[in-house]
Amino acid sequence: MACDIGREKIDAYLDGELPSAEASSLSAHMRTCPECAADALAHVQTKRAVAAAGKRYEASAQFRDKIAKLAAARSSDTKAVARPRFNWQWILLAPALLILAVALGVNFYSGRETARRQRVYSELADLHVSTLASATPVDVVSTDRHTVKPWFQGKLPFTFNLPELQGTDFTLLGGRVTYLAQTPGAQLIYQIRKHEISVFIFQDRGPETSLPTGSTNAASFNLQTWTQNGLRYFAIGDVGLSDIEALSKLLQGAG
Repeated sequence: MACDIGREKIDAYLDGELPSAEASSLSAHMRTCPECAADALAHVQTKRAVAAAGKRYEASAQFRDKIAKLAAARSSDTKAVARPRFNWQWILLAPALLILAVALGVNFYSGRETARRQRVYSELADLHVSTLASATPVDVVSTDRHTVKPWFQGKLPFTFNLPELQGTDFTLLGGRVTYLAQTPGAQLIYQIRKHEISVFIFQDRGPETSLPTGSTNAASFNLQTWTQNGLRYFAIGDVGLSDIEALSKLLQGAG
């Protein structure tokens, strides 16, 4: 690449491994450097392609069940035919084993839920970065909410309200149709002090939107999510959490 910013630094930024100060500086740099923006966009597209391929070739539950049954049958064939002696220790251990099994099950489910949330947050961060790195970040360019909101009519199976921004530090730049796990939604771009915040809006249904409300961090970005009127909102950007929360309150007031 022509720029002196190393590929490793951009990779670390997209993977959420840069300190917040460096991440903010690199984000501002990419808005003025076509080479770095293109490199970041290519990285995001590769990540999404790999993730899609992994889901495509994941073994089905029926196939895994079939393999488990075959393994169990083979194991039973090789066991000795002698009847095992009855052992009272197993009865004494049964309650402890049951508690252990329940605990393992809860931890396994909790781990899967955490991984699912992080996967959704990572995809939203990728969408945010790829949009800002694009030559055409929005499909409807306007600071007027009365222009942006009607543009989505007929393109999405739902509608939403946008807040009045007069007297605030926020500016609406426009919006576009986006997708999360093949579900259509709206992506709105707001600006504050030369920093961009993406607001994603989807119907609140399916595992991708069944998430706890509140604030978190996703790949060096602050993120806040909430539900309202059957819709799931995500606000994400490289600004302070106070700015994310302020914009979130404006959107909740408009809804």
